[in-house]
Amino acid sequence: MGKFLAILILVCALIGGGAMYYLQVYGYYDEIAASGPDDVQATLLTTGQPAPLPHSDFQAIDSDSSPIRYRACFRTDLTQDDLTATYQPYPGAVPLLAPKWFDCFDAREIGAALEEGRALAFMGTGNIRYGIDRIIAVMPDGRGFVWHQINRCGEVVFDGQPAPADCPPPPQGN
Repeated sequence: MGKFLAILILVCALIGGGAMYYLQVYGYYDEIAASGPDDVQATLLTTGQPAPLPHSDFQAIDSDSSPIRYRACFRTDLTQDDLTATYQPYPGAVPLLAPKWFDCFDAREIGAALEEGRALAFMGTGNIRYGIDRIIAVMPDGRGFVWHQINRCGEVVFDGQPAPADCPPPPQGN
């Protein structure tokens, strides 16, 4: 009887672990279909408002389970000089890992390129959700990447502290 129970516990653990892995890596993500020029937006230097960034080959995934699971890839014909002259830079951009099956987004490659100055990061949309910024990074070859990153206000509020004076008030319930 003891062997049977040990095997039953082991089988249940394997099934539970496999289900948890599947849900984390595949189950909660949805692919997002390209819908037009507004798929990739960056904040203009002149107005401080997001505007469409010319792009092609848009691919994206997102999940309702977390506001920072959004990842996207695209291509642009704009040069880094064009981007720098037009869009607001984003210091401190740190790409988050994507599931391995979304192979156009390699956070390690993007992060290394940002650190080395080969890739440039720009504000996509600030506070796309409270405390979350949409970030865009573009490589010299025109490959672009988008992800969500917790901003300074979000870090404070999500830790249970009151919003700093220069941050927008958090939505009710936070």
